[in-house]
Amino acid sequence: MTEQLHQRDAYMRTFRATVAKVHDGAVVLDRTAFYPTGGGQPHDTGVLVFQPEGAPAPRSALVTSVRKEGDDVWHVLDGPMPNEGDAVEGEIDWNRRHALMRTHTALHVLCGVIFKEWGVPVTGGNMEPLAARMDFELHPTPEGFGARVEELVNAEVQADRPIEISFLGKSEAASDPALIRTKTSLVPQGLSEIRIVD
Repeated sequence: MTEQLHQRDAYMRTFRATVAKVHDGAVVLDRTAFYPTGGGQPHDTGVLVFQPEGAPAPRSALVTSVRKEGDDVWHVLDGPMPNEGDAVEGEIDWNRRHALMRTHTALHVLCGVIFKEWGVPVTGGNMEPLAARMDFELHPTPEGFGARVEELVNAEVQADRPIEISFLGKSEAASDPALIRTKTSLVPQGLSEIRIVD
């Protein structure tokens, strides 16, 4: 089971961990700050540095992909492979992470103003660093929709509201229809709490 450090601290750039599993060019760490692909958000990239027992110098491998399987977070590596039990230091590609954070926040603003103004949930989307798409079902699209969305989003950005992260129990979060604003729930099974971005 991988402890997902990024869930509590999205600004963490480096961390120490131990390799728990090694398989086919990828490793599971006991803890990680690398965000795995999920919920429409792409994975982090970065580097792992380690020094296998008996090696004369540290080695490094690029983290090119991160995915979650069950309770494990797999880090796909390009470069030398550590061994199970090796201590590693991970470093997030901060420029990519920060661009994804900014994009993610912008999507929350967009989703919020459309939900508040028209009451429609998100039906799909895609996010990359500093570029994204979010889909809504509007039949028909209201007159002047684009200009009104732009006005509302700009007003929220100019309000410079603090961004707060909190956690709610899954049943409590599910009981508030304004909280999960997607047409189909993307909340993975087995979670006991939901991370809320306000």
